[in-house]
Amino acid sequence: MSIFRGAFVAIVTPFIDGQLDEQGLIDLIEFHIANGTHGIVPCGTTGESATMSHQEHQRVVELTVKTVNGRVPVLAGSGSNSTAEAIDLTRYAKQAGADGVLMVSPYYNKPSQEGLYHHFKAVAEAVDIPIILYNVPSRTSSNILPQTVARLAEIDAVVGIKEATGDLNQVSEVIRLCPHDFAVLSGDDFTSMPTVLVGGTGVISVTSNVAPKDMAQMMDAALAGDLGKAKQLHYKLFPLMQAMFYDTNPVPAKKSLELMGKITSGTPRLPLYPMNAEALSRLKIALADYGLI
Repeated sequence: MSIFRGAFVAIVTPFIDGQLDEQGLIDLIEFHIANGTHGIVPCGTTGESATMSHQEHQRVVELTVKTVNGRVPVLAGSGSNSTAEAIDLTRYAKQAGADGVLMVSPYYNKPSQEGLYHHFKAVAEAVDIPIILYNVPSRTSSNILPQTVARLAEIDAVVGIKEATGDLNQVSEVIRLCPHDFAVLSGDDFTSMPTVLVGGTGVISVTSNVAPKDMAQMMDAALAGDLGKAKQLHYKLFPLMQAMFYDTNPVPAKKSLELMGKITSGTPRLPLYPMNAEALSRLKIALADYGLI
């Protein structure tokens, strides 16, 4: 059975005055483990990997692996739009002791399906570590099609995909075409429960940042076939899932954690910018309604 099951948190990277808040990250990891989060994903989109230096990226992965200390899997972000850079970041993750890597498809340069295939294949051949593909067309301008995913699934190191199209038709086609033990994780909180019900293995979640226990319990229920409990938690969480996208991710999640007293500063790095007053007001209402503030 895949270790990439359940609710993995796409963990935010806390900064104070633009610098990595190491104690803040340690405290967040402990908060997640105490609340049943099934795995930690540092240096993903929600972790603001796009504005982190290689040194910071490496430090966050090292610190996460050290703090987790084997209690749950660590899936480190290691994607890039340069194949050579993705190989370097993946090597860093392996050296640090990550259990696997989450590799976003190359952004901005819009490779063909053949280009996508050979990009991931090159990384898999260069570094011996489990790879979870990350398909998020809204961020990358390219879609890893199910047929390409199925080709990649034939490579031993490619063990799963974070599917963030929000499209259950595509999710179902990936599951249909890929091996039974290929992990299919939702990349959108609102599709996490239905993704499991059609054969997926879990979610890499933004909402887990603020409601880890309920997200983990929803995934546990869905994976166990307890549809009543899974559906009840889905609709409890649904307004919070929406609130996490009142602005560009991770701006609302970081601000929420600041309001909850979990991090010192929720300020993102430019070009991301704090929420405007109207969006912040709506976010506070959603958090208060959920009982988080």
